[in-house]
Amino acid sequence: MLDLLRKHGPLSRGELGKRCGLSRTTLYDIIAGLMASGAVVTAAQEDAAPRGRGRPAETLTLNPDAGQAIGIDFARRAVHVAAVNVAHEIVGSASEAHAADLPWEDRVELAERLVGTLTGGSLRLGALSAIGVGVVGPVGEPEGEEDGRHLDALPELLVKRFGVPVLVDNNTRLAALAESIWGAAAGGQDVLYLRLSHGVGGGLVVNGSLHRGAYGLSGEFGHITVEPGGAPCDCGGAGCLETVASIRGLLDSYRAAGGRADDVSALLAAAGAGEEAALGVLAKAGAQVGAVLAALCNAIGPSVIVIGGELAEAGPALFGPIERTLTAHILPISRHRISLRRGTLGDVAGALGGIALVLHESPLLSRYPQIPDHIDQLRQP
Repeated sequence: MLDLLRKHGPLSRGELGKRCGLSRTTLYDIIAGLMASGAVVTAAQEDAAPRGRGRPAETLTLNPDAGQAIGIDFARRAVHVAAVNVAHEIVGSASEAHAADLPWEDRVELAERLVGTLTGGSLRLGALSAIGVGVVGPVGEPEGEEDGRHLDALPELLVKRFGVPVLVDNNTRLAALAESIWGAAAGGQDVLYLRLSHGVGGGLVVNGSLHRGAYGLSGEFGHITVEPGGAPCDCGGAGCLETVASIRGLLDSYRAAGGRADDVSALLAAAGAGEEAALGVLAKAGAQVGAVLAALCNAIGPSVIVIGGELAEAGPALFGPIERTLTAHILPISRHRISLRRGTLGDVAGALGGIALVLHESPLLSRYPQIPDHIDQLRQP
């Protein structure tokens, strides 16, 4: 019912019945529940034409004030938040950077403050009453850790702050979900998403469904080896893609080549100015990314590849080498069938994916696993 009202605007009960094909009794029971929760209200009928001798047919519409769905992305060095109302209208988004070692309690406090800026301090979760959260690294094992930070405590911290259920998933996988619903790959049935940021990771949409994988480990593309015996990686391996194609990896390579840059913006500015050292490190990293993408494409067969993250801002200096290497290594039959695109949702992609996880109405989530048991226990504040 909600989806029909989003797509077509205000509709009468009769129009809803024709579009959904449900029996009158079932239809009216669903509508009664939606109206009781406040998600659906009657629309004004000032200009409606009367139906015969009776009153105009009552028209139903989404209630934008029924509540808001909140998405939060706890990235490595920033918190990103987004909010939408029941009509799927984006209320707003906000981000703030922080130190990499900021404690979880402070990150949650920062998230609460940012959410407050979106809602004017009057957060109304109402009928939607849940928050979708993205975090770095695997999600799903009760004993899981990321960089020594226990993630088990995070849902409880958020429940205490917001008083609603919390759904947690990997933030790059949620970004893949968002890009496949609203972004660069909207409508795609088989999508490979890669985020190049402080870390390197991604997500897969396979046959129209977001893929989580056993133990929540799908999408760890940054830990595919590209330089055997290379630099040590935080995962415990060596020579992973993340060691050469992350922000830190690129800055290290740039400085080793004689360049000077305190952050990624300076590196990208140097590349934009045509500096040879900056272009060289981007070209090398792009070739390594392209080789990994080619191997993944040969194994998975996506129709769309989306690249997001701060390093996507490098534009042709990075995308050119990626595309050339991808074309050289991919199966010839696939060379002209795969579209390489830059992500369109920016920093808030993971937070928007968290909202999609909360609403759980996208066909991309039709076969997605339910909330892990250790998180589900925290659903009731």
